[in-house]
Amino acid sequence: MVRAFRWQTLLAGLAALIVGLCAPVTASRSQDVPAAKPAMRENCPGLVAADAPRIVPAALRLAALGADQARITYVGHASFLIESPQLVRIVTDYNDYVRPPVLPDIATMNHAHSTHFTDRPDPGIQFVLRGWAGREAPARHDLQYKDVRVRNVPTNIRDWGGGTERHGNSIFIFELANLCIAHLGHLHHTLTQQQLDEIGRVDVVMVPVDGSYTLDLEGMIEVLQSLKAPLMIPMHYFSSYTLTRFTSRLHEDWDVEYADTPSLVVSKTTLPAKPKILVLPGH
Repeated sequence: MVRAFRWQTLLAGLAALIVGLCAPVTASRSQDVPAAKPAMRENCPGLVAADAPRIVPAALRLAALGADQARITYVGHASFLIESPQLVRIVTDYNDYVRPPVLPDIATMNHAHSTHFTDRPDPGIQFVLRGWAGREAPARHDLQYKDVRVRNVPTNIRDWGGGTERHGNSIFIFELANLCIAHLGHLHHTLTQQQLDEIGRVDVVMVPVDGSYTLDLEGMIEVLQSLKAPLMIPMHYFSSYTLTRFTSRLHEDWDVEYADTPSLVVSKTTLPAKPKILVLPGH
């Protein structure tokens, strides 16, 4: 019995020693690798440099956006898919030739030619906003839907006879996630002060840069200088030649970046400190 008692005492002592040795190791690991805070887990996918918008490959798009984030995807030509934090989907210059992979809630259109509008929009689209009405009365839109406001500023276009069609185009402005995003549509002339006042502060602008069908290169540069948007996204450029002509002309004054994917997530905090031209794949 004495021998059994000694063995039991010895085993108990060894167990205590093992526990005592392991405890400091466990505590040390806990200090070296602290548990992630909830805020870090939520924000980690959005950690970006302060001077550039975050590019998100299409295959890795987040299911949801932060309250201060908007997702912009270049569909092609003059069409972009814009998504809000509440996942309201907007497609610009919705047409029969270049369509997005998802059905939008809101479609905006212009009618300079058929790649900017359709007479047969998908009946599932809740709001179809045409950027033209008649020569005497401009189209006027001011739509509030969930966390998105869409409004327009009418402009004129050249008609096929060489004259002017009054109110034939609209610059659509999308207000979401504390951002103001402007799509210039098929802009044919520089902007008056009244039009600039109606547009207001712009954070992101989609700009046609072909230099012939829309406004010429120097005129479009004047428009961009007037708008003072931190982020400018070219569209409507048909070929690498017209795109390069535009970016080369502005490279000395503004930063130019070429993205690898057609999608980006942008917020107020990720807008570039210096005006930037961001080229998304596609034309």
